[in-house]
Amino acid sequence: MTLLRDHDLARAFDHASHSYDRLTALNPGYRADLDRSARRLRLPDGGAGLHVLDLGCGTGASTRALLRAAPYARITAVDASAGMLRRALTKTWPDRVRFRHLIAEEVSTAEEGPYDAVFAAYLFRNVTDPDGVLATVRALLRPGGRLAVHEYSLSGSAAHRALWTAVCHGVIIPAGTLSGDRALYRHLWRSVLAFDTAPEFAARLTDAGFTGVRTVPVAGWQTGIVHTFLARSAAGTPRDAR
Repeated sequence: MTLLRDHDLARAFDHASHSYDRLTALNPGYRADLDRSARRLRLPDGGAGLHVLDLGCGTGASTRALLRAAPYARITAVDASAGMLRRALTKTWPDRVRFRHLIAEEVSTAEEGPYDAVFAAYLFRNVTDPDGVLATVRALLRPGGRLAVHEYSLSGSAAHRALWTAVCHGVIIPAGTLSGDRALYRHLWRSVLAFDTAPEFAARLTDAGFTGVRTVPVAGWQTGIVHTFLARSAAGTPRDAR
């Protein structure tokens, strides 16, 4: 199945940015699940003194979830889509939140890191080289730093695959078609089916050198479809590990 990648995907998100927040608001639990995954980072003291990277921030829904979970953290939010970032910047943010137009592979410790935590929502399914991005994330984190990945990653159950396809063809793709973004929402459907199952992505995290990997489901209709993956950068991880 053909998927959008790299610049083609960024352009599709640019075009969809005008209606993205409105369409995601139709998904029951979308923002609550992001909040739950951000809280699962368990950042101490409301994030005071910590620097957190929001990798693939889109229009800022994940950034807002981080702010609710860690209201005192300094947050750097990056995304490959200029259109999505423009939408994010129309919203009100505290001074400690900064947005950057970068692809995941371009983020380096030279930017502002190292980071105490990384939050990546709906990112890894969309990158060409997830192992390369995981290596980048591992290098960006301080030793013992925390990672939370919030992602469409199916349980492996045929029932969950069937439910996902039914929801996409019954609701998501028709809604995206009405907004003029059919290609992007067909990509969403196909990319979830093509991506790692939850056990496979957890194994990918372990293989990338992360420790304490855990997989936690979300609630509601997306149980078995969306998961939070939690992990830590191993103590003593070299800063130049790739």
